[in-house]
Amino acid sequence: MKRWLYTFTCLGLLSTASPIQAASEKEKQAEKEALKACAQMVLSGLRKVADTRDVRFQAKVQEDTALCRGGQKALLFRNTPWVDWTNYWGAGDMSSRLPGLIFKDAPGKRGVRGALLDLEYQRIELIKFNLFDNSGSYKDYITGHDGVGGPALKRWSSMRLPPSSPFYAAVGGDGQQVCKDNLIRARTLTGICNDILNPAMGSSGQLFARNVEFEATFPDLSEDQLARNRHGDRLGLLKPDPQVISRKLFTRPQSNPDACREGHGLPGASVDSNCDYKKAPFFNVLAAYWIQFMTHDWFSHMDEGHNAPEYMKVGCASQKVNGVETPLSEDDARKLGCRPDDQVDKGYVSNDGPPEKFSSGGKQYLARAPKTMANNSTAWWDASQIYGYDERSLKRVKRDPKDPAKLLLVSAGGKPGYLPVFDASDPISPQWTGQETAAFPDNWTIGMSFLHTVFTREHNAFVDEFRKMAAQKPNDDSGLRNPADPKKKIAYKDVTPEELFECARLVVAAEIAKIHTIEWTPQLLYDEPLHEAMNANWSGLLGGGGGQVAKVLNEIVTKNFGKSDNVKKATSWYSVFASGPGIFGLGSKAKGYDITKPEYVNGGVNHFGSPFNFPEEFVTVYRLHPLLPDLIEYREVGKDPNKIVSKIPIIDTFEAKATPMMDERGAANWGLSLGRQRLGLLTLQNSPQFLQNIELSRLDSPTKKLDITALDLIRDREHGVPRFNEFRRQYGLRQLTSFDDFADPHLAKDSPEHAEQMKMTALLREVYGQHVCDASKVITGAQKNEDGTPINDCLGKPNGTTVDNIEDVDTVVGWLAEYTRPHGFAISETQFVVFILNASRRLFSDRFFTSSFRPEFYTKLGVDWVNHNGPGDEVMEKGEPNGHKAPVSPFKRVLLRTVPELAPELANVVNVFDPWGRDPGEYYSLEWKPRPGAEQDPSFAKQ
Repeated sequence: MKRWLYTFTCLGLLSTASPIQAASEKEKQAEKEALKACAQMVLSGLRKVADTRDVRFQAKVQEDTALCRGGQKALLFRNTPWVDWTNYWGAGDMSSRLPGLIFKDAPGKRGVRGALLDLEYQRIELIKFNLFDNSGSYKDYITGHDGVGGPALKRWSSMRLPPSSPFYAAVGGDGQQVCKDNLIRARTLTGICNDILNPAMGSSGQLFARNVEFEATFPDLSEDQLARNRHGDRLGLLKPDPQVISRKLFTRPQSNPDACREGHGLPGASVDSNCDYKKAPFFNVLAAYWIQFMTHDWFSHMDEGHNAPEYMKVGCASQKVNGVETPLSEDDARKLGCRPDDQVDKGYVSNDGPPEKFSSGGKQYLARAPKTMANNSTAWWDASQIYGYDERSLKRVKRDPKDPAKLLLVSAGGKPGYLPVFDASDPISPQWTGQETAAFPDNWTIGMSFLHTVFTREHNAFVDEFRKMAAQKPNDDSGLRNPADPKKKIAYKDVTPEELFECARLVVAAEIAKIHTIEWTPQLLYDEPLHEAMNANWSGLLGGGGGQVAKVLNEIVTKNFGKSDNVKKATSWYSVFASGPGIFGLGSKAKGYDITKPEYVNGGVNHFGSPFNFPEEFVTVYRLHPLLPDLIEYREVGKDPNKIVSKIPIIDTFEAKATPMMDERGAANWGLSLGRQRLGLLTLQNSPQFLQNIELSRLDSPTKKLDITALDLIRDREHGVPRFNEFRRQYGLRQLTSFDDFADPHLAKDSPEHAEQMKMTALLREVYGQHVCDASKVITGAQKNEDGTPINDCLGKPNGTTVDNIEDVDTVVGWLAEYTRPHGFAISETQFVVFILNASRRLFSDRFFTSSFRPEFYTKLGVDWVNHNGPGDEVMEKGEPNGHKAPVSPFKRVLLRTVPELAPELANVVNVFDPWGRDPGEYYSLEWKPRPGAEQDPSFAKQ
């Protein structure tokens, strides 16, 4: 592994033969200093992967390494809490690209490769230290089983199907369970048998996992002395008060409140309506709805749109006054805008009995978290929001009676291709009456309507193309196989409607995963290191083809490391070597592939010793409500796309209101509107006002209103998410020591931006308070001070000092307060580190994205469709956006197929999630300026 990492590090020095470009004397001197540092870095050797969690990498490098990769700027910010790689050459816009002395792009490539190496170190250590399964396998993970180390285990008794399952006998009953025949051909409704040896893994109803030590969860209830030392008695489900936090730290200030009216705008969706919000220049509203579309597929704590029957208050009861918790008066509540009478249903809890404890290596462990919750959706990336995740949701999936391989689309507004509306006989909650059909219909808005419409059309487009091929060459081999008769070729004409439907589902799910991995995420994390990292996750650092080297690496990874009982080979080495060929398709090109044998069908997956499910911490970092504006700037295709016709309150597109909005205005107009408008920055005081005052008819409460942004805090506390600082330590990031650490150190101290940030840190101090610290109280075992001493309550300050209650900050509040972010990051580095682990795992663990990505499951057309982003040959994008020759992105091609009216607008677009009127400029520019033809768009007017 060290040799591979060494090669990986040096790629930036010799990866280009471009001619030398002119450089200033200052730039030449900077590169000479850096090259000397590079030589010293190589002599020092590579950093060892940490043996214990308290001495992890923290994404902080040595002085020579920083100087080699980023010069003096990288050195300047090494002592901040934030990751170092964001200061490397090439990791920002054009200003970060220093010309080299030998090759012009050498410093930038060295910086980007260095950033990728840092990210790989983080992933290795996250895999090593952050997997905690709640379902019963954790003891084996720590102790091992039958001579195999825990992280190398590949089968768990807790992942067996129970006798109550209708498929219990089919997988082997009370013997060794193995999925086969029809259970392995396609994605199953409930997600069973994705892993052939662990049938229940990832299926609906399985328990959420954790990425943090069980002892660090539920800090307000914890018996753990470290947690008590961290927080004293300052925490509770409603303490600090969530509605007060929401109103002080989340509310969007308005220059003209009468034109916003708490997110409802002016009557008639007047274009004169205005709700101020802080805007991201490089991300559009379509991207905000995309992530809601994704989370509907991945996880749900709720059952049919509700939680447990018991209700509870949600705050607006107290606030800190001069550091003392003080009851709110009626006048205080009125001034804040919160509501003491709001109530909400409590969250479901699967098990809150005392967890089992066990000992290993002289240390005592909890076998699970103090409370566990179930994921009511499948955990797989299987498009379950469209196709269903249990028998009840399946009844909401409408098939076309004329062609059962298709999903049902009807005419609306005189045009075909729209979702039907729920029937009275459909199994739905009352609040969904009148909505368009979907397997997951909760939280329905116009954005969900648009995306469900698009991918329903895409499903049918695949079916139509398959039917076309079947008509042209009916006797040709489709590639599909039945494991019960694997040698029999299935001709195009013999593929049944049900088989074709399931193949179309596989294709759509893979397209969605690909869009999210190489299109949405690189725009969310808009810089070169993350462009390369996400594309490497999908197709490898060696590129989509990869040639013979990729094939060899694929074999090494799956056969040598994937089957190994050696912990390092099965985890760290596997992760590193998989970066070459990429995760997608691992094991799918094995010689002698046999669809009847688990070692082939299942051979590309790796769960790293812990059964796959999403952790509660993953749910937390997707609380992204500030992305949404209050008003949608509605435009129309076929007229002047630069003209905002009306401003439609998002609240007026909720639930059944979305149906006439879509039917009357059409998918193309909504696509244009969502694509053109910028979404909101993920930062403090930028949450939608309509979400703080939303009326929910389902609520059995005096007000029937709720502050959803306050509920975000309550749900995280219910689910036992550690508070912000311990959250960072658990994930191997450096802690903060005061609220002032949130301010961006790159800013000039006399700048208006710095003044605004310090104002917000003062507000954090007002909301969360301070205390007199006690240096005798050790507060964490997840990290140590740089000198190796335990971290105590004083966080480096003298004993008895008055310190900020930074340990109490809710995780969502903390990452919204992170003003220091890598270039182009719409999210914080704290959120991002959760993605490093889980974005990889959901690919590594899914055989339909690894060893079962083959024609036997997808058909030949399906494999080509996913690889080429649609039918036919790959289509290349014009030019070299951000310096890359690239195919037309998958979502752009999906939209061109399914909403062809958008073709003239999309001709100007590279990434569909970049605002469609923006000029992306040269090399990851964040500038907000119009492209040619969009100069008259009022969004670009100076404000």
